Amino acid sequence: MIASAWFAALGALFIWWFSTGAILIVVRHAEHRGRLAHLRATIMALPLIGGGVWLFEITRHIESVAASYLGFLAAIAIWGWVELAFLTGVVTGPNTTRCHEQARGWERFVRAYGTIAYHETLLVLILFLMLVTSHDAPNTVGLWTFIVLFFARISAKLNLFLGVPKINVEFLPSPLAHLPSHFRISRLNWLFPFSVSFLTFAVYCWAERLYSVSASHEVVGFALLCSITALALLEHWLMVLPLPDEKLWRWMLPAPKQAAEKPEIRRKDLRGI
Repeated sequence: MIASAWFAALGALFIWWFSTGAILIVVRHAEHRGRLAHLRATIMALPLIGGGVWLFEITRHIESVAASYLGFLAAIAIWGWVELAFLTGVVTGPNTTRCHEQARGWERFVRAYGTIAYHETLLVLILFLMLVTSHDAPNTVGLWTFIVLFFARISAKLNLFLGVPKINVEFLPSPLAHLPSHFRISRLNWLFPFSVSFLTFAVYCWAERLYSVSASHEVVGFALLCSITALALLEHWLMVLPLPDEKLWRWMLPAPKQAAEKPEIRRKDLRGI
C-alpha cells in the first residue's frame, strides 16, 4: 500500500498541510509569550533541522520505498526549521523597516531583498551543501524536494513583489509586520504566467517519469515530487483565485494576542515597479 503512487501523493498532501499548521501554531504561541519566545521557539526546534540533516545523510545512499519517504521528510524538516526561523524573525534580513511610498525601481527591490537577505542566503547555502553531498547519490528525492521548494519560494516572493491580486497576510507574526509594505496588490504581473507555466511543466515531467518507472521506490519518489510541485503550483494560483485558503489552518490556531492593525500593502501605480 505505501508503495502506491496514490498513497505517496496523499502523504505529501498531508505532510504539507500538517507541517505548515505546526509551524503556524508554534509561531502563534510564541506571539503570546513575548519577543524572546520567538528566539526560544527557534532554538528548541533545532532538533528538527538536525534530524532532517541526519535523515538526508543516511537515506541518500539507499534505494527503497522507506528511503524515498524519509528523504522527502528530511527535506521538509530542514525547510520547515528555516521557515520557522524566518517567521519568528530570527533569520530574516538587515532591513526591518516598512517600505516608504516614494520607493521605486531598484531602490524598492533592494529594500525588499533586505528584508529576507539572511534567510535566502541560508537557503542557498543549504542547497549548495545538499548538491555537493548528493553527487552520484542513488536516492535524490530529498534533494529534488528541496530544489522544488527553493525555486517555488523564489518565484512566489518575486510575484508578491511585482504584484498579485490576492495576498494573505493573516498569519504574519509581529516580527514580520513590516513585510507587507514591500508587497503589492495589482493585476497579474509579467512573471506570473512564466511561473505557473514552468511549474506546470515540472508537474508534467514528474508525472511522465512516474508512469515510466516500475521500481516501487522510484514510483514513490516521483509521486512525492509530483505532488509537492503540484502544491507549489496551487500556492501560486491562490495568489490569484479568490479562495479562502487560510481556512485550512485558521481553525487549529489559538486566537491572536490582540487585534492587530491590518498590514498595509501598496497598490500598483504607473511609476515603475
